[in-house]
Amino acid sequence: MLRRADAKLQAYLNVNPEQRVKIGELSARSGVAPSAIRFYESSGLLPPAERGANGYRVYDDSTLQCLLAIQLAQRLGFSLETLRKLAAHSAAELPHEMVMQSLRERLAEIETMQQQLARQHEETQALMRQLEAEWREGRCLSLEPATAVHRRRPRQSARSA
Repeated sequence: MLRRADAKLQAYLNVNPEQRVKIGELSARSGVAPSAIRFYESSGLLPPAERGANGYRVYDDSTLQCLLAIQLAQRLGFSLETLRKLAAHSAAELPHEMVMQSLRERLAEIETMQQQLARQHEETQALMRQLEAEWREGRCLSLEPATAVHRRRPRQSARSA
């Protein structure tokens, strides 16, 4: 099942550079708040908007494509800094290897987080079992350092240093 933004991305794959919309319409079509659109523009993630005769910002469908790509990248957990590096290239000149390398790095980050979360999950379950056992016996849990690596070294006084 496609997410809403993914469906919009597919619906708008046919870019029509002739169609120009104001920021409110772009916001409605993308689901991105006007303030976020202005922020992306000011931070270099979007090219500067053209201005109509009335001074209002006007955007074409290529900006919609950029916004949908930003949303996708943010859902995947990419930082704005990574997006800025990619935004420095036009879509036609986007280095495929740079994109693939960014995706590989993100996958590695996700795998590391999954391992950390799995350890935290196991430790939390173990703590719950320990607490239940101690409380059944009417005792409070006495915590011990997990490993020697985590033990704090005693502070040396100024005289012994």
